[in-house]
Amino acid sequence: MARKGIAGHQSARAGTTTWLTPRAILDALGPFDLDPCAAPLPRPWPTAAEHYTWPEQDGLALPWQGRVWLNPPYGNALGRWMGRLAAHGTGTAFIFARTDTEAFFASVWEAADAVLFLRGRTTFCLPDGTPARHNGGAPTVLAAYGPRDVERLMESGIDGQLVGLRRPVLVQLALRAEAPVPAWREVVLDVVERLGGSASLSDLYAALEGHPKASANPHWRHKVRQTVGRIGLRRVAPARYALAA
Repeated sequence: MARKGIAGHQSARAGTTTWLTPRAILDALGPFDLDPCAAPLPRPWPTAAEHYTWPEQDGLALPWQGRVWLNPPYGNALGRWMGRLAAHGTGTAFIFARTDTEAFFASVWEAADAVLFLRGRTTFCLPDGTPARHNGGAPTVLAAYGPRDVERLMESGIDGQLVGLRRPVLVQLALRAEAPVPAWREVVLDVVERLGGSASLSDLYAALEGHPKASANPHWRHKVRQTVGRIGLRRVAPARYALAA
């Protein structure tokens, strides 16, 4: 979550060395189990179920578990953070797309399962959650490790170019190109229409139990709730939603 010491002119201009990941990116990819280098408190939003606050806690020395969100401190330690995630094997990193560096080759090109190069340049947020006045000054990339994180990257809807780096991912992308899998938006809207134009969350869960997209995502119920919020369904009763009139 915290970018330390990225472009020096940005830090001087904004008066901070802490740059937060925009919440929309986290919402599209989460939930995560651990952020091992989270920004200091108070944080405007959580990045994972558990946080190690950097630099007060040394996330490199502490145990990692589950899906890891890694927006690492920049500088000489970047390679160690990325190497730790590559060894852990489950999680997503958000870094600048410095594709020619030794750290990128060792921990991304040679270790990640898929990458998503974001369109345009990311505008990070200040410690209070407000967007910075200027973008980050360089292209950014999301690197996914493990099948769960690859699936989240594919389903995120984040604008950019997805590149598979391992044979299973390349095969999956090829199959999707031949027979595209519908996005969560289309899946949820289809269910609501089939249920007469309105549905409760429990209705959606029951209808989607066993769906290929649900089977591929252990947190699919969270994805359903997230999708309901994004597509603008009308809330007509507690936990019940309807298509727009």
